[in-house]
Amino acid sequence: MKEPERRSYPCELRVSERGAEPHIIGHAAVFNTLSEDLGGFREQIDPGAFNDTLDADVRALKNHDPNMILGRTKAGTLTLSVDELGLRYDIQLPKTTFAADLIESVRRGDISQSSFAFRALDDKWNKHDGQDVRTIVRAELIDVSPVTYPAYNTTDTSVARRSLEYQKQVEAGLDSDYINRVRRWEFEQAEFEAMLKEDRKK
Repeated sequence: MKEPERRSYPCELRVSERGAEPHIIGHAAVFNTLSEDLGGFREQIDPGAFNDTLDADVRALKNHDPNMILGRTKAGTLTLSVDELGLRYDIQLPKTTFAADLIESVRRGDISQSSFAFRALDDKWNKHDGQDVRTIVRAELIDVSPVTYPAYNTTDTSVARRSLEYQKQVEAGLDSDYINRVRRWEFEQAEFEAMLKEDRKK
């Protein structure tokens, strides 16, 4: 299984008071908008990328930390929808200390951005002003998250780089069966390295 990727786009994040329960509302992804340079390529999200996963069991986390769960679609405390801007989320916040801290940080403007974790199920590549651009056509959404630091690091973009390398090999006319064997080996190596990393934490 592919390791998750994380992305962040500048967009609205706010606290809404509705009844007794405060909500945090924001957009985790913006459609048809090029990202910053992710290390040799840029990226955009197709408006239909999340159509197959909006009804899945998705979590809302603080800073992508699974120990700080803010809401969950299965529990009815996280609502996901798509509008003209992008992927919108609405979290009914729990009565926890870290949720109360998050509300204060959002109100003050100290936390003002969102991020989302996903696995790309289908993507395509093209050129824009001479630079490689990846379009996420279909994605499995894992979580949405208000974040302190929206980060793009090597781990988060390694899957995309492998996809780009595959595309370049196809364009170069290399044997597709050979390429697929190499890709399977790479994914197996990535899974093995992830397993070792988890074992070191224990």
